[in-house]
Amino acid sequence: MARINLLPWRETLKKERERRFYIFVGLTIFAAIGAVAGIHLEMENRIQSQKDRNQFLNQQITFVDKEIAAIKSLEVEKTRLLNRMDVIQRLQKSRPEIVHLFEAMVTTTPDGVQILKISQKLDNINIEGVAESNSRISSFMRNLEKSKWLKQPELIVIDADTRDHPNSSWFSLKVKRSQAQ
Repeated sequence: MARINLLPWRETLKKERERRFYIFVGLTIFAAIGAVAGIHLEMENRIQSQKDRNQFLNQQITFVDKEIAAIKSLEVEKTRLLNRMDVIQRLQKSRPEIVHLFEAMVTTTPDGVQILKISQKLDNINIEGVAESNSRISSFMRNLEKSKWLKQPELIVIDADTRDHPNSSWFSLKVKRSQAQ
């Protein structure tokens, strides 16, 4: 006898194919969601890693900025100290100069000339005094020119009208200090 299959095999096959299709679609969707989630987690991980690196770099930048500020303040302090050392060295070097200056004033002042006032501004020295005659003032200026500690005497004023010193001439002259050794 012939075997006839009366079962609806085409519908069963169709249902089986639909079931496999939905399983495949479900697995594909699950795989896609997993891939997207994995990519998302990886990107979040990378972003967090970059944020951590940025934070570390910002901390290092802050630290280096503080060190730079400290270095700048040290450089300012160094400059200030070097300037002070330079001033001290110049003062030490010029210590004997005042002695030589006064010695030159004593040795160059002729008889009949009286120095009343000496003032100094940098290398310029102003001398005020009285002399018995104008020739004594000229002699004084020649002596100043010959001195190795003083140079370029320049007469500013001669005034014959002196109340405190009658028969004398009041004078004012300017002379430059020399750096003779």
